[in-house]
Amino acid sequence: MKTSFTLIFLLFFKITFASDVIDEVSSAFKSGNSKEISKYFSSTVELAILDNEEIYSSNQAELILKDFLVKHPPLSIKIVHKVVSNPNYKFGVIILNSSKGVFRVSFELKNAGGSFNITQIRIEENKE
Repeated sequence: MKTSFTLIFLLFFKITFASDVIDEVSSAFKSGNSKEISKYFSSTVELAILDNEEIYSSNQAELILKDFLVKHPPLSIKIVHKVVSNPNYKFGVIILNSSKGVFRVSFELKNAGGSFNITQIRIEENKE
């Protein structure tokens, strides 16, 4: 009986505290996987990389992000800020350490029919 209760409790705990979309996107940045990141893209994405800012289709944004990640291969990331309290909006900030510099990456996700889609990514040199 105790074993069953413990098993049910652990299953409930895992479901309740499963990783969120901010963690999943951050993990994809850590691995430098633009294809995985693009799975979260809305149909258009506002993409600001260093001094270049534009609104792109999801396919174009994935190619531009891939180019950045190839030129700046990630070594590690650190999540420094998460906004997850709003049921329709999420926001994350990570520090991405690459072989060619340290970057502050922020991304915004909006709820679209029950799933969160990235609507904006900003990548800038980390000034700290």
